[in-house]
This record gives sequence, structure tokens and C-alpha cells, in this order.
Amino acid sequence: MHNARFLQDPAKQKLAEELLAYSDTFLKNVYGSFKGDTIKEAGAEFDYLETALQKFNDGPFFLGQFSLVDAAYAPFVERFQIALHELSKYDITSGRPKLAAWIEELNKLDAYKPTKCDPKLLVEIYKSRFLA
Repeated sequence: MHNARFLQDPAKQKLAEELLAYSDTFLKNVYGSFKGDTIKEAGAEFDYLETALQKFNDGPFFLGQFSLVDAAYAPFVERFQIALHELSKYDITSGRPKLAAWIEELNKLDAYKPTKCDPKLLVEIYKSRFLA
């Protein structure tokens, strides 16, 4: 991860701090959307990520290059993408090209691949947790 370089860029440092501070709110709101208006409530959170991904054009990740911010959001976005598609037929990347590109680039990272979850098991867990 290239976090040391971002400490020298005040705009990237500020965005990193904002996104890391927002991650709990992001999670709470997306999890909460499973029992509410999923597309509207979760959609606002994925729009937030899409906007954040548009701030820098020097790479596909939040701060351009892969950083702690990407590591903080990646596992949750992966799980939400699977669960929302299976349970609500909701494609989180529809109309969000930066988010789609971000997910695609994450999936190319060798270090990320072993962290991915089993989609079938994940859907069963989310069904029992949110639809029971």
C-alpha cells in the first residue's frame, strides 16, 4: 500500500480521513437497507462511493493507487454486491462506472483474491439474518 505518499498530498489525506471516518456509517446504512427500501437506502451509499472514486484520476482506487481506504471498504462492498444482487436483484454498479472499475481492479489484485467469500454461504447468512 502506498499510504506514505498520500500523507504528502493534503487533498488525498483529507479524502482518506473522510472515507475512513465514514466507513461505519456506510456499513450501518447498507445493513439497515436490508430491512427497508434497499435500493434507495443502499443506493445512496454506493453513490457516495462513486463520487469519492471520481476525486482523483491517477488510478482506479480511492486515492489513485491501492491504499488502506480500499482495504477498509473492499470486503464489505464485495459482500454487499453479492447479497444485494441475489436478494434484491440490485446491481450496485449500474450507473456507477467508477465503482464498477474499482471492483474490477480489486479482483485483479493477487493479495485480494484469497480474502473473497463463498457467495452461496454469504447469501444464506444474509437471508437468515435479514429475511428471517
